Amino acid sequence: MNDRDTRHKQSMQKLKAHVDEKVAAATEQRGLLLVFTGNGKGKTTAAWGTVTRALGYGYGVGVVQFIKGMWECGERERLVEDPHLEVAIMATGFTWDTQNREADTAACHRVWVEAQRMLADPEVYLVVLDELTYMLKFGYLDIEAVKHAIENRPPEQSVIVTGRNAHRELLAMADTVTEMQEVRHAFNSGLQARRGIDF
Repeated sequence: MNDRDTRHKQSMQKLKAHVDEKVAAATEQRGLLLVFTGNGKGKTTAAWGTVTRALGYGYGVGVVQFIKGMWECGERERLVEDPHLEVAIMATGFTWDTQNREADTAACHRVWVEAQRMLADPEVYLVVLDELTYMLKFGYLDIEAVKHAIENRPPEQSVIVTGRNAHRELLAMADTVTEMQEVRHAFNSGLQARRGIDF
């Protein structure tokens, strides 16, 4: 074995020991709260990837779409026939298009009722609250109500919250926070959103 191979093997042994130590220390088993936030593309896409993973194991999944519900959604179209998936849609479109606070708030509260039901159901293994962060930012939902529903969910249930500018209290209570960082986005160069890639 040459020096390069020896160094590589030693490096991998050290890495394996580190990973094994982390795995051994992870002894708690419960549902998680994950927050996918930041200005970069991919928050909702990552959430749908996790939905696909959970459905692949036959788990019950609930998805609540607070903003993009009226848009085409390739993931939703592909997975909606799965009997283990339930999707609730706010169905008003982007709030900056409607420009009607009262109507948007009412629509948000209607779909939040569905979210609360999912968050209380022990048969729902994963709940995705897609673009929930905007509902808090615009004042359509109260952070205390959201925290209460998430904190009192069944212990085995995991929740994913997506959207920019996640509320600091959601970040504080989350088990995993991923911030998508934008380096470059095609839309800013005048390229249209692409079917099958962006939605």
